[in-house]
Amino acid sequence: MLLFLHNGKTTDKLIEEEAEITKMPNKREHDVLVSTGEQITVSKLAMCLEQLGYNAISYTGWQVPILTNQIYGNARIKEIATDRIKKDLKEGKIVVVAGFQGVDKDLNITTLGRGGSDTTAVALAAALNAEKCDIYTDVDGIFSADPRIVKKVSKIETISYDEMLELASLGAKVLHNRCVEIGKKYDIPIYVKSTFEQSSRGTLVTSSESIENLCISGVAKEDNVARITLVGKTNKIGRIYKVFRLLANCNINVDIIVQAFGEHIAKDISFTVKESDLEETLDLLHEHANEFDIEEIKSSIGMSKVSIVGIGISNNPGIAATLFETLYENNINMHMISTSEIKISVLVNSNVAEIALNAIHDKFIKNTVSI
Repeated sequence: MLLFLHNGKTTDKLIEEEAEITKMPNKREHDVLVSTGEQITVSKLAMCLEQLGYNAISYTGWQVPILTNQIYGNARIKEIATDRIKKDLKEGKIVVVAGFQGVDKDLNITTLGRGGSDTTAVALAAALNAEKCDIYTDVDGIFSADPRIVKKVSKIETISYDEMLELASLGAKVLHNRCVEIGKKYDIPIYVKSTFEQSSRGTLVTSSESIENLCISGVAKEDNVARITLVGKTNKIGRIYKVFRLLANCNINVDIIVQAFGEHIAKDISFTVKESDLEETLDLLHEHANEFDIEEIKSSIGMSKVSIVGIGISNNPGIAATLFETLYENNINMHMISTSEIKISVLVNSNVAEIALNAIHDKFIKNTVSI
């Protein structure tokens, strides 16, 4: 048996203690510090299992080792050595591995960022050619919306990797999109179950071939979104590329992009970023405004992205019209729209985002139950 652990409360406490020392910690030392929470947890669990009569052994990320790149705080797994784990499993041991952490080529401890433990679990399952990966959390699976926001939700029994990727990237917090990406790449079924319910069947995340084309699987909301508009940009080849290359080189992620052409040669471009990236983004754009021929830079905060996700969207005409009608009926204005084969997202004011989420959920999701 192979177990992966993450201790969020201990990590939060360590970050609080770090803040007492410095507000701008060295990124390498930050990762060394916060990785110790998992080390404490895995050793304690191994001790408990030993007390119950089981043969258990714990490992940190660098002991496995789980090799990552050198991006502290948000490292990505490059390779996992499995010889040590396979030997222990063959000997009948329960192997307890610390999630959320790894080591780079220079033996520096790294952490994987948000959802790092889920990512560790699915990555190790893939490396070991496991039949499945069980993720235990505080809810009994994945629901059609966040139960803390929507009063009546529907539990999703089975969901495709693609749908789960969209929901995770759009604000659903049960699974992180990086762990779903790995599950899809290596075709590892992921079961999301409740830690507190022994009979929990949870939700299965798997390939879409075995799933009926349900129209809408879920709705999600992402807050703290900022909109930026570049006004009167000259319509010349390469200008748009230069803007977004500049932002990419500074690790600023751009989400929804809308381009509107004027009557002559100018055009306006609007796009969204996280509010936490807004100040840096505006500084960069103002610094290069002349180079990019931008007449004016506008920005807005206090926005949220509300989305519907389902593999049946592309095969069901009228989904977009119904979504827009629902918002109209609730007097909610849309600022931007983004679509794909399995997703429609709209940007709305944050003060009406929960109203929008509930209204859209009531319109599209049937057979709801109170949680």
